[in-house]
Amino acid sequence: MSNPYPKQEVTLMLHTANPVIKHKAGLLNLAEELSNVSKACKIMGVSRDTFYRYRELVAEGGVDAQINRSRRAPNLKNRTDEATEQAVVDYAVAFPTHGQHRASNELRKQGVLSPTVVSVLSGYSITLRISKDDTEQILSGDVP
Repeated sequence: MSNPYPKQEVTLMLHTANPVIKHKAGLLNLAEELSNVSKACKIMGVSRDTFYRYRELVAEGGVDAQINRSRRAPNLKNRTDEATEQAVVDYAVAFPTHGQHRASNELRKQGVLSPTVVSVLSGYSITLRISKDDTEQILSGDVP
């Protein structure tokens, strides 16, 4: 005689303390409790496609695999090369009284474009052209 009660699949409940993935783990747990993916998705306000993506992530890498990863690869093409950055910084250190406009004009002769000068200087938090009081102190020999 066969068993009238079908064997139920035993699954582990997903638990996490990470607030970023707690909602995702809750969705997967609810689907297990209800034994109905559509109902669980409707209750949680998530599409079934999203549910299956979450489930696939857990199957591949566990609960921690659900942490949001950046989908965009870093765009290294827009990165200023180190030689150019060093040229801008060296110029700014050598001529602190030159403004951004003059620094851009001088560096353009070396092949460095003006927007590059601006972005490098702002990236290093360098401000050119010091105040009038500081200039007077430097010219008189009283370096602060």
